[in-house]
Amino acid sequence: MSTLLTIGVLILIFVSTIVVLLVLMQRAKNDGGVGAAMGGGMAEATFGAETTNVLSKATIRGSIIFFVLGFLLYLGYIYNHHHGTSNGAAPEISAPAAIPATPGAPAATPAPAPASATPAR
Repeated sequence: MSTLLTIGVLILIFVSTIVVLLVLMQRAKNDGGVGAAMGGGMAEATFGAETTNVLSKATIRGSIIFFVLGFLLYLGYIYNHHHGTSNGAAPEISAPAAIPATPGAPAATPAPAPASATPAR
């Protein structure tokens, strides 16, 4: 199920990029601005006189696909979260082995004296 969710997210990213490009290709209502600068003229040369209808229909279809796919991914995530192997419980974390402490005993033994020390008189 996790692989399907990953593939769905990649498709959702692709669809959202296409919808953004479709919106940027459309002309503004006053025939100026970003729409003409980002390829509004080229889109008209490609699609002919019906460019506005073609681009707006494609934008509507792309938006519908985007929202439906987003909703399906949400449902898949919820299903995977509740019915996955985690069972809703927190994962077990093993603690490191503890050294048993004896009350009243020193925590560490002192290091031996170095061999080059001067003998006591």
